[in-house]
Amino acid sequence: QVQLVESGGGLVQAGGSLRLSCDASGFSLDYDVIGWFRHIPGTEREGVSCISRSDGSTVYVDSVKGRFTISRDNAKNTVYLQMNSLKPEDTARYYCAPAAPPCGLIPYEYDFWGQGTQVTVSS
Repeated sequence: QVQLVESGGGLVQAGGSLRLSCDASGFSLDYDVIGWFRHIPGTEREGVSCISRSDGSTVYVDSVKGRFTISRDNAKNTVYLQMNSLKPEDTARYYCAPAAPPCGLIPYEYDFWGQGTQVTVSS
């Protein structure tokens, strides 16, 4: 059974931290990559980070480098996004999605989307 569930969002002050979780199970092994994206209504969905579940290689968008860390726990079929030093401009709904390799941040390369989890950073 295919499952894609994001959690861990919330309201946090600028400078704070959150850890998002993506429970991704039931997918074919062809879907080696898990990506995190964020979306603000009225704008394009933005790729934030992705990770290869087989070799752990990662990609980050420039705006989060040094602040966000993506990781995986293959035994739990879970991918995490640790977000530190959060800024108001990080406010968005965050989604995870699976894709075939290689790891990239282009939304149309991803096939399935969960319901997302809202992250709100107050100034």
